[in-house]
Amino acid sequence: MNEQSIAKKRLIVIGGGAAGFFCAVSAARLNPRLEVQLLEKTNKLLSKVRISGGGRCNVTHACFDVEAMSKNYPRGQHFVKKTFHQFFTTDTIRWFEERGVPLKTEKDGRMFPVTDSSQSIIDCLVREANRYGVQIILNTEVKEMLRTGEGWTLTINRPGTGSPLTPTLQTADYICVACGGYPKLSMFEWIRKLGHTIEEPVPSLFTFNMPGNPVTELMGVSVDRVQIKIVGTRMEQQGPLLITHWGLSGPVVLKLSAWGARELKDMNWEFEITVNWLPHLNEQQLTEQFRIHRFEMAAQKLAGRNPFGLPKRLWEFFIGQQGIQTAKRWADLRTEEQHKLVKQINQSRFRVKGKTTFKEEFVTAGGIRLSEVDSKTMMSKKAPNLFFAGEILDVDGITGGFNFQHAWTSGFIAGKSIASLAP
Repeated sequence: MNEQSIAKKRLIVIGGGAAGFFCAVSAARLNPRLEVQLLEKTNKLLSKVRISGGGRCNVTHACFDVEAMSKNYPRGQHFVKKTFHQFFTTDTIRWFEERGVPLKTEKDGRMFPVTDSSQSIIDCLVREANRYGVQIILNTEVKEMLRTGEGWTLTINRPGTGSPLTPTLQTADYICVACGGYPKLSMFEWIRKLGHTIEEPVPSLFTFNMPGNPVTELMGVSVDRVQIKIVGTRMEQQGPLLITHWGLSGPVVLKLSAWGARELKDMNWEFEITVNWLPHLNEQQLTEQFRIHRFEMAAQKLAGRNPFGLPKRLWEFFIGQQGIQTAKRWADLRTEEQHKLVKQINQSRFRVKGKTTFKEEFVTAGGIRLSEVDSKTMMSKKAPNLFFAGEILDVDGITGGFNFQHAWTSGFIAGKSIASLAP
């Protein structure tokens, strides 16, 4: 029997994001006899890739130790520790470089295309899909999946002549579900019907809203390193902070929101935090620094001389919050006023009321229970020839390229596994 007489097997990948594309192009490249279709619910491909990193795309993180890398995943740490042995950061870097998209490393470890444009990544993935004959179908939503014999039948809505969209049936030998999660939860219903357990999807990587707080008047001010603690919990993080017109953002807030995703959701995103603006100095050390400055800069105005390296607007804000005249000299600073400033710098207290996520840029904590997925193949343990990749799984990382690395890794493994199964 020659190759032409063997009927092509069909893979349908659900989701036109990073994981979906990586699964589709990997399967098609490794097994040219596969017919590969990629279905995307919207009219946009790779939307998170496009906006990630301010439009530059934070492709991965320059961490080359599997154990160390896995510690950046609040959920799924043990799972990715296994998958990274098949496709890791070094493989991601090489994969894009071999296709004409070299990456560069920034001082915080984040890796971007040297072009500083996410379009380079998008063009590369679309080019690969076209090269290996992946059929991309937009505006197509999967409503249900049924196991039929050795394969699958999908009920889908796709553009038709009428309105609303007309449901149609599509068959496949292999399915890879690689679509996003929260808040688009309807897809979990048809996955649950297949016997899978869903860990409740909740948002991760969000900013803290503080409506009406006077600190928001400092929007645009950033501090290189602060420590934030959530009052009444053991949760805390250190890192860069950005003050916005709605509250607090920046890597330190995003990391804290990732590690505390479930607890903060249970609090309905209303809680208190403390911010230590100079975490390298404890209260006693900071008090001693004030004493020295009052002596060495006695004749200088408080507002005119900020000896702690804090942003000027932030330092003036602290002075104003304590009702201290900006023209007051260091020598005239009363002990009581000094104590209040020390307390504010060392432990500013804020009330958080709500969160902000950014359209397609949010990340989901929750999804398919990992014990029901084979980490070696990404295949479901509940249904043969059903695979998962990316955010649909209960895996999520902190900010810095970790979520994309999981997408590339899981997508590659799923595509490779499917390619090896198809004749």
